[in-house]
Amino acid sequence: MILDNLNNLRAYSVLNPLFDAAADFIRDNNLAEMEPGKIVIDGDRLYCSIMEIEGKKPEDAKMEAHKKYIDIQIVLKGNERMGWAAIEDCKQEAGAYNTEKDLIFYTDKPTANIDVKAGQCVLFFPEDGHAPGMGNGAIKKAVIKVLVS
Repeated sequence: MILDNLNNLRAYSVLNPLFDAAADFIRDNNLAEMEPGKIVIDGDRLYCSIMEIEGKKPEDAKMEAHKKYIDIQIVLKGNERMGWAAIEDCKQEAGAYNTEKDLIFYTDKPTANIDVKAGQCVLFFPEDGHAPGMGNGAIKKAVIKVLVS
């Protein structure tokens, strides 16, 4: 997991070559003004989902993980708390892995929480369990899915 300011995203291009294309997409688009929905950037290798959610209580946030994609979660409006736990510490599956959605849920609780404000991003890798969406009030965010190379 990496927490940083959004303008530093390109520094992580050494971790995945698609991060440059993600940074270009962010630079060339006003994500905060985009309508909710999915935007394809590079087929199934790189895409963005714009979401408007209502912040959840910590006990209502679900731990999740992905096997094929890295999440670049970007807070656009509001403040969001995101939970984290190392995937090897997530032992209690809350159902089977959904290959189509690249998603598995766990009933485990985060071992750490981070507060993310507008202009910041969090990179969650397949080895990161995460519980997004905690907060008070409305949150607008973008989640860029980056295929693991």
